[in-house]
Amino acid sequence: MSNIRAAFANGKAFIPFVTCGDPDLETTAKIVRAAAENGADLIELGIPFSDPTAEGPVIQGANIRALAGGVTTDKVFELVKELRKDVKIPFVFMTYANVVYSYDAERFMARCCEAGVDGIILPDLPYEEKGEFADVAKQYGVDLISMIAPTSEDRIAMIAKEASGFIYIVSSLGVTGERSEITTNIGDLVKLVRNNTDVPCAVGFGISKPEQAKAMAALSDGAIVGSAIIKLIEKHGKGAAKYVGEYVKEMKNAVIS
Repeated sequence: MSNIRAAFANGKAFIPFVTCGDPDLETTAKIVRAAAENGADLIELGIPFSDPTAEGPVIQGANIRALAGGVTTDKVFELVKELRKDVKIPFVFMTYANVVYSYDAERFMARCCEAGVDGIILPDLPYEEKGEFADVAKQYGVDLISMIAPTSEDRIAMIAKEASGFIYIVSSLGVTGERSEITTNIGDLVKLVRNNTDVPCAVGFGISKPEQAKAMAALSDGAIVGSAIIKLIEKHGKGAAKYVGEYVKEMKNAVIS
C-alpha cells in the first residue's frame, strides 16, 4: 500500500492545501506542522507558479506573494526535507506541468523521492498527455494524482482505471475558491469512479465550511480545502499556524462525524 492510500485507511480523510512560501517558508513549515498535529491526513503543498490557471483570486494571490518573496522549486524541496524530520503524513505537490517540465521531469521526480514527496497533482495536465510524466513518476515511486471533473463524464472510467494514490474529484466547474453551495451530483461521479477502481477519492474545489466537508466526505473518501485556509494565512500572516491548526481540527472532526 502506498503512503497516500494509507492516509485513507482509517476512515474519511481531511486534506488541507497550503501555498509554500506564503507569507514565507518558515511560516509554511509551522502551518504544515500545525495541520498535521490537528488531524490532517495528507497535505497538499503548492509550488508557486506565475500562471496558476486552475486557481481563483485567493490562491493566485498566495502564488504572487510567495514568488515575490523569492520562493523557488529548490527551496520548496529543502522545506520538505526539513519537514520530513518529524512530519510523517503524506505530502502531495500541487503545481503545473511547466514547473516540472522546466525543472526536468526526471530530476524533479528524483528529488520528490529523495525529499519524501508521495505524489503530485498537475491540474493543467490532460489525461491524454500524462505519459511523459506518469512513467518517470512511477519509476521514482511518486503517485501522479488524477483529477476528475463534472465534465469528465465518458472519460471517468478510463481515468479511474489508471489512477494511483487517490483521485481528486473537482466539485464544481471553474477555478478554486469558496462556494456557498455545491450543486454537482458528486454521488454519481463517485459511483462511476468506484465501478472502475478501488483507489480512494476525495472532493475539492469550493469546500470551506464544516457542513460542506461532512457532506462531501459522506459521498466520497475525504474532503480537500484550499482557499479557506489561504484566507486564514493571508489574514494572520506569520501568526497563522495557530488558526490553521484550529480550522483543520474542526474540519477533520466534521468529516469523521
